[in-house]
Amino acid sequence: MAIPFPDIDPNAFVIPGVDLPIRWYALAYIAGLVAGWQIIVALMKRPRLWGGEAPMEPARVEDLLTAVILGVILGGRLGYVLFYQPGYYLTHPLEILKVWEGGMAFHGGFLGVVVAGLWFARRHQIAPLALADAFALVAPIGLLLGRVANFIKPELWGRPTDAPWGVIFPVPEAQFCDGMAGQIDGACARHASQLYEAGLEGLVLGAILWGLLALGGLRRPGLLLGVFLAGYGAARAFVELFRQPDAQFASPENPLGYVLQFGGAGLTMGQILSIPMILVGLWFAWRAMRLPKRGEAAL
Repeated sequence: MAIPFPDIDPNAFVIPGVDLPIRWYALAYIAGLVAGWQIIVALMKRPRLWGGEAPMEPARVEDLLTAVILGVILGGRLGYVLFYQPGYYLTHPLEILKVWEGGMAFHGGFLGVVVAGLWFARRHQIAPLALADAFALVAPIGLLLGRVANFIKPELWGRPTDAPWGVIFPVPEAQFCDGMAGQIDGACARHASQLYEAGLEGLVLGAILWGLLALGGLRRPGLLLGVFLAGYGAARAFVELFRQPDAQFASPENPLGYVLQFGGAGLTMGQILSIPMILVGLWFAWRAMRLPKRGEAAL
């Protein structure tokens, strides 16, 4: 048993006259950024949520959006280049500029947003942790939309599986199971790991963060940031068990694409990059819970 891939055009629409396709992936980026922008504006209009004065004026969030967009694009691209294919891009440096051909890394985009946020906070004298908490609250929206767009494209599919919820992706590279479970009438059923990530990183993590917001989470600077970092890192590390390994790391001797191996086990690049996020996130959450809430005096 397997689930056939739904009949979804990867192009959301085509601009008439110029024959320019607009892909769902691009719309997911735009929708995530716009939604995050509007939510942060709304947060800045509600000082009660912060236990006092909001970190910044709502009108300034538009300038913040510009910095975030640059951080996402530059960080995501450079992260992919440095973390996943440094050798190739070292010999083909002009290929780095071809963002439209794909190749973005979440961990790189995250670091890009961190740099952009710190620069913006310092320039406008805004508390960095308060800004980071606002980022953390809206990030799962972009992750949810982005992972669904990965599925629609389709790309970043999972490993072969004989589970009844395996999906047969209509991509030649995904049609061969290489002797693993999942081969069905010449096709290969695979984990829809993009949707696993959309559920964990988007829906579940988002629900946790918004639940903390309702409980006064923004009054503890760094709490939402810590929960996001630890939650994303844990979700990504778990889903790596089902994702198809990156081709540049996989080989007949290393079919699961481990970058670090010890005995019969190992860690993928996604897991290696996620472990520091988990540790740093737990530290931020622990630190936030030890301090009094904003608007409350220390005992």
